[in-house]
Amino acid sequence: MAYRDFREFLDALEKAGELKRIAEPVSPSLEITEIANRVMKSDGPALLFENVVGPPHRLGTPNPRSAVLGEPPLEASLEQSQRFGFPVAINTMGSRKRMSMALGVADFEEHAERIAALLPPPIPRSPADALQLAVRVFKELKSAIPKTVSRGPCQEIVLKGDEVDLTQLPILTCWPEDGGPFLTLPLVFTYDPNTGKRNVGMYRMQLYDRNTCGMHWQMHKTGMRHMEELASPSPLAPPGERGPGGEGHQPSKARGVEIPPPGTLHVAVALGGDPAYTFSAISPLPPGLDEMAFAGFLRRKNAELVQCKTIDMKVPADAEIVLEGYVDPSERRLEGPFGDHTGYYSLAGMFPVFHCTCVTMREKAIYPATIVGQPPMEDGWMGKAVERIFMPMIRLTVPEIVDIHLPIEACFHNVAFVSIKKKYPGHAYKVMNAVWGLGGLAFTKFVFVFDEDVDVQDTAAVLFRLGANCDPGRDALHSRGPVDQLDHASLAEGFGGKIGFDCTHKWPGENGFSRDFPKLIEMSSKVKEKIDQLWPKLGL
Repeated sequence: MAYRDFREFLDALEKAGELKRIAEPVSPSLEITEIANRVMKSDGPALLFENVVGPPHRLGTPNPRSAVLGEPPLEASLEQSQRFGFPVAINTMGSRKRMSMALGVADFEEHAERIAALLPPPIPRSPADALQLAVRVFKELKSAIPKTVSRGPCQEIVLKGDEVDLTQLPILTCWPEDGGPFLTLPLVFTYDPNTGKRNVGMYRMQLYDRNTCGMHWQMHKTGMRHMEELASPSPLAPPGERGPGGEGHQPSKARGVEIPPPGTLHVAVALGGDPAYTFSAISPLPPGLDEMAFAGFLRRKNAELVQCKTIDMKVPADAEIVLEGYVDPSERRLEGPFGDHTGYYSLAGMFPVFHCTCVTMREKAIYPATIVGQPPMEDGWMGKAVERIFMPMIRLTVPEIVDIHLPIEACFHNVAFVSIKKKYPGHAYKVMNAVWGLGGLAFTKFVFVFDEDVDVQDTAAVLFRLGANCDPGRDALHSRGPVDQLDHASLAEGFGGKIGFDCTHKWPGENGFSRDFPKLIEMSSKVKEKIDQLWPKLGL
């Protein structure tokens, strides 16, 4: 199902007993994090903080090695406190059930089945088959085309110029040594300046002051590429066909909206809306595939987009809050530290700056947020949904893969358990290298490959076969390549070592193996069938 907006999703969670309202006054500086962290670690519900009160935001970035600004007081007098006029929703996708509800299904595996049915399309045997295939594909994809609407709830309130004050938002300071408050669940909209194609990503944003934020675009992120393309346009881009903010492209003027400084990248930041938008923003989609189109596919209803007020960008009409603005490719500012999904603080660094030109929002807007830190956290279930939903696309590229498990405890990108249909000696090594060449899986540091009869979702089964079938001196493949830029253990930032382990049964002569590989202990099927019939009588 498709949700009309974020608040309808919250209503659905509450009706299902999956949301807890918090009426006690709680500060967005550290206190919400501590409460949410305890709830996440205990598989607790989504939380809606209705009385967000605390000291004014601490702005600025401390020394990367020390919290120069110090922790804010846990208690503040009424004179020192600020009442934020926005409820804060958090942990809304922090369980399998809530993640599935966010995607409008009983279980998010249903979307994997939908994708598998489309990949690859079968070759029709007759005109009737071709028509039937076309109808089926049309039914699945008709909702993928975003729809433009003339107005939306996200623009019930419009603030421009001196009215813009981002410090009024209940932006969370998550951990004691964070550089300041951070938007943690923003949908960041940019356009490719050469092709005009839209991209929606999710990047943390540190609040600097009333109208500027840090934009944490790492070197491999699409937003960073769009900014760099604007600064150094591709020679292959036809004149006059560059995207918003680029030379020769000025649809903003034609639409009567204000234009940010020339040579800057138009950027919009949406908070809230149907949670399918949020999931699409973190999804590893093929290059050029519009996240809003994928969101429409997931929700089986076209995403409705509305034109921004001051930039040439369209955003979800049902968003709670929208920040409009731009990024200047020549500008950098110190951003961080930040308590990250690795469980450690990522260090401060120089990153682009987002300038907010306009804030639009709904009446009585709700502020969505999340926190990251030592797993398990809410983002673990978002990652698990990505793993399951995109399995058909992985199998399309590497068909011998049966299943993949990316443990939440290892932050997903650090460890991969892979089961395969082994067809020849050394097959596991082929799969290791394939995994290191697959999109976001390229950042995986440890790859363990097992036979197809191993349930890689079962840690006990994985550890048993690892210990039984793998010789570290013979079955390890060492490599080097890209790793998560936040990986503090790597050789260099964004580059480090990798290792794969062949945990499959070895074939005669495989990789120098000269012994007979023993059989796995199993009971005969006849005895098992007999005991199955006897079992109810045993009282066990």
